[in-house]
Amino acid sequence: MARDTTDQTPLSSVTELTDYLAGGCRAEADFRIGTEHEKFAFFRKDNQPVPYVGEASISALLKGMQEKLGWEPIMDGENIIGLGEQHGMGAISIEPGGQFELSGAPLENLHQTCKESNQHLATLREVAEPMGIRFLGIGGSPLWSSDETPRMPKSRYAIMTRYMPKVGTKGLDMMYRTCTIQVNLDFSSEADMRQKMRVSMKLQSLATALFASSPFTEGKPNGLLSWRGDIWRDTDNRRSGVLPFTFNDDFGFKDYVEWALDVPMYFIVRDGKYHDCTHVTFRQFMNGALKGEIAEWEPTMGDWTNHLSTLFPDVRLKRFLEMRGADGGPWRRICALPAFWVGLLYNQEALDAADALTANWSFDEVIALRNTVPAKGLAAEIAGKPLLGIAREVLDISRTGLKNRNRLNGDGQDETVFLSSLDEVLAKKTTLAEDLLALYNGRWGGSVLPVFDEYQY
Repeated sequence: MARDTTDQTPLSSVTELTDYLAGGCRAEADFRIGTEHEKFAFFRKDNQPVPYVGEASISALLKGMQEKLGWEPIMDGENIIGLGEQHGMGAISIEPGGQFELSGAPLENLHQTCKESNQHLATLREVAEPMGIRFLGIGGSPLWSSDETPRMPKSRYAIMTRYMPKVGTKGLDMMYRTCTIQVNLDFSSEADMRQKMRVSMKLQSLATALFASSPFTEGKPNGLLSWRGDIWRDTDNRRSGVLPFTFNDDFGFKDYVEWALDVPMYFIVRDGKYHDCTHVTFRQFMNGALKGEIAEWEPTMGDWTNHLSTLFPDVRLKRFLEMRGADGGPWRRICALPAFWVGLLYNQEALDAADALTANWSFDEVIALRNTVPAKGLAAEIAGKPLLGIAREVLDISRTGLKNRNRLNGDGQDETVFLSSLDEVLAKKTTLAEDLLALYNGRWGGSVLPVFDEYQY
């Protein structure tokens, strides 16, 4: 996330929090696609991570991109930590370990999404090449130890870094050594949100399997296909995972709010300063818990929107839905991930079909799948059925949804062209992670170093 908000509108009731989420409802004609992708920055000469400061650094990349794009710098004290497009349509940010992220603009179709990613990577290469910097597109840092991984000077990350070891064993790995591709999608009503949340929450582990690309840690296989997926099993379970109430027939905005209220906060921002609030929940904050501790202790709408951004369920609800299950990956995956979800969720025929396919999946079965997918990938099962077969059915549904949308490019192609990399996964019956392991055990001769050459942007 590039920028924390500072909306000073005072909060006085829980109803206002629910109304905020409901304010995200929009007409189907106004639905948009917002794609985010992260990548590891490394030096071409020795495959080492890029630090924040220096002539060749993360801060230099941000300043170079600012000069190229003309975007507004986002500052944390004296440090540049991101860029915002002048009309709020897109942003560039840095993750805790220097992972470089594009938060794409809300676009109308996937052809625009792919063009945006191409333009971003082309511009980034122009800036990075003179510095000897390249970017790696997979889901987990394959080589660097935690000590070797740089830390970015972003105030919210310092608070998270102190807090994570208190609530799980893998939170710091999540922050510093993983990358993802995500897509943000709209809903038209509470009922539409409910159906999309239910379907996408159940199918998120399928996305983890299809996009698994993090089989290496510190220079050797880690025994998993999605190390990133496994990390999320013990990061901070009070604020992450599969939310059981989203399976209820009457789930609504208020249920999400009630859950969010009882999750510990990370911070509030006052006059540009971050105050550590990890000792209170948002509900306690609303009830005056910080009175006498912080001068401006009264809750604001900015505090609520920032709090929502620190919740990490497999599908996150803001004024849109965030699909959070996939590992990062090569360029074609940046287009495939939003294509997969747009096909399923942005056409009612497809959404109904996906809902029917998963209707009998219980919460316990979905959790069991989530627990086994990081190691087994498409060889996992749910409800006694192989995930590979389910993946074929779901991809067919997604393809139908994209065909029904009928959004064509200049060559008359619809958006189904962006599913091709997933078609290849199913045809080969192997994930990218398994392909990487085969290379490691074969042509790469037991070394992970070639991944930096063969999977760089």
